Amino acid sequence: MKKQLLTWLSCLFFTVSWAQTTPTHKYDIGGKIEKMTLTDAGVLLINGSSGLVGIRPGAASPHFSFAEYGKIKEEEMELVPLSPYVILTQGGKSQIPGTIFANSKRTVIDVITGEKVFVTEENGWKQIAQLKIFLPENKLVVVGNREKSEGEILAAGIYDMATGKQEGFANLDPNAGKVRSAAAIPMSSGAPFLLKDQVFVPTTKGVVSANVANGSIIWENDVKNLTSMIADETGIEIYGFEERSNGDTRIHKFGKDGQALWDKERKIKGSITRFQILPGGLAVVSDVFKGGSSLVSQIGGGGESKIAFLDASSGEDLWEKAPKTKGYVQHFYVMEDGILFGLADGGINKIKFDGTPLFKKPIDTGANIHTMATTPQGMIYITDTDANIIDLNTGDAKWKKGIQYKKATSVSSAYDKAKGRYLISTGEEILAIDENTGDVSTFAKLKFEGKESPYEIGTRASGIFLASDQNMMLLDGSGKENYHVFHKAPGQSTFAKVALGALTLASATVSAAAASQSTYSYYIGEYSSADAMRARDNARAAETFSNIASISYGEMTKRFKATMATENARFILTDLSDGVGLVKVNKDTGKTEKEIVLKDKKPVYEVDDIEGYLYYQSGNGEISAFNLKN
Repeated sequence: MKKQLLTWLSCLFFTVSWAQTTPTHKYDIGGKIEKMTLTDAGVLLINGSSGLVGIRPGAASPHFSFAEYGKIKEEEMELVPLSPYVILTQGGKSQIPGTIFANSKRTVIDVITGEKVFVTEENGWKQIAQLKIFLPENKLVVVGNREKSEGEILAAGIYDMATGKQEGFANLDPNAGKVRSAAAIPMSSGAPFLLKDQVFVPTTKGVVSANVANGSIIWENDVKNLTSMIADETGIEIYGFEERSNGDTRIHKFGKDGQALWDKERKIKGSITRFQILPGGLAVVSDVFKGGSSLVSQIGGGGESKIAFLDASSGEDLWEKAPKTKGYVQHFYVMEDGILFGLADGGINKIKFDGTPLFKKPIDTGANIHTMATTPQGMIYITDTDANIIDLNTGDAKWKKGIQYKKATSVSSAYDKAKGRYLISTGEEILAIDENTGDVSTFAKLKFEGKESPYEIGTRASGIFLASDQNMMLLDGSGKENYHVFHKAPGQSTFAKVALGALTLASATVSAAAASQSTYSYYIGEYSSADAMRARDNARAAETFSNIASISYGEMTKRFKATMATENARFILTDLSDGVGLVKVNKDTGKTEKEIVLKDKKPVYEVDDIEGYLYYQSGNGEISAFNLKN
């Protein structure tokens, strides 16, 4: 009896040791919280009635508090991707993207150091039209109007982000002080562009080029109303884009000296979504929305993408006949011998740079192409209903019948390198495809609970791992189930309040680092798992950060090189004995390693999976942090 009692007590102690109700740290924000956001830099930002507060992982207290603007709303914050900077705005936004109404105040904060890098009032700015940070140069360019003492001229300021000091100042209005009509006064029309020792500022009267070091005007031209610009690799040729009110775009080209390089601008139907400067010309993709350029027509109406290939010297279209799309371009890749593209509604084609088709005929596929990637046998594509590998030279399919799964509820895929096979989860089963023969077999049947289907599949040393919001499963190499864990959702009302990114431990770092490698990627890459892509993208980001002379970027380099603290576990929101909370489940064993009791029917939280911290809004003005590593 005594032995049984001791066994029961030890089990009770072990169970209780899982549960964590006391946070590692608790923070009093000093006002009502509107939202908390985990930045790429790993700093948690909390905005609300008291302003903006920053919390570093593991810190016992907030390391900065910005209260100068009073209440900070979500729309007044702009996080600069893959940087330590947040831009705060006090003042209404205009209809022109990136511009602000008169008397606006802007402050740039380095969230790692907590220091204010730029403040409009402290630098003599009255109105801000454009404020843009350039990386890896780590420079800030401001376009707007200065104080009355300087005649309220349209001007540009160049600042060093490492020190916050002004490096140059340029008067963009050569006729300031002269009597003239309001229409004759230049206004900002789009984003400035930084190119080595020059900054180009587009206005309603033309583009002005100023010296970065001292702000002196180098030249002005008459290319009006540009909204954005890019340069070729040499930095000698500049392309300017003018977005028209009807949804169309005009492309202008001029030299670094401001002189026009095309006889006339090139008119493009629709809004340009991809623009690539290639040795043989310019690859352009634009989206045309049926019914006009309004937001309603873009969301509710149909449309299609148009692909053009322009002569870089003249701007003339090099293709006699543009390829038909009959839908929007979802994937767009530039290869050595041509352009490969996939459509959102289904279909893949490849066009030579001279405009002739490279494939015998377009490849007919299902809708929503999840994956287009190279393999040793060719390019694999995976859609909502089918998959195949095609020869990129001819367009011939490796598997004549292809892989069909018409009843798929959700599609995810992985590459099993050890077995030389592709694994495709259709929601009800996993198909195994031999990479050499194309033979297809059912690897495993699936049945997730709670009406869910796996949206994540990957290979681990312990087996094949699958997961959804509330389910986790591990299969061995033959498809036999090692474990299946299900934790019931705490109810729709609670579930709907929680960000999906937090549920899947997909932090802002992941999404920001991976975004440029998916939909907007110009070059097709090898097929790899989500974890491998993340590691690759983070490594690339870390390499870029290491080239920027800044204490904050030094810390970001370390963060992006670090291994995820929670890479071997997953957290699921569910009902616990003491209330709603999270269970930490080991991916290899399926065993619960930890419980975090939140005691909240509508929990709001963020998860930093690199540092291993859970931030939970435990009160109107309170944040609790839990260490997930222990």
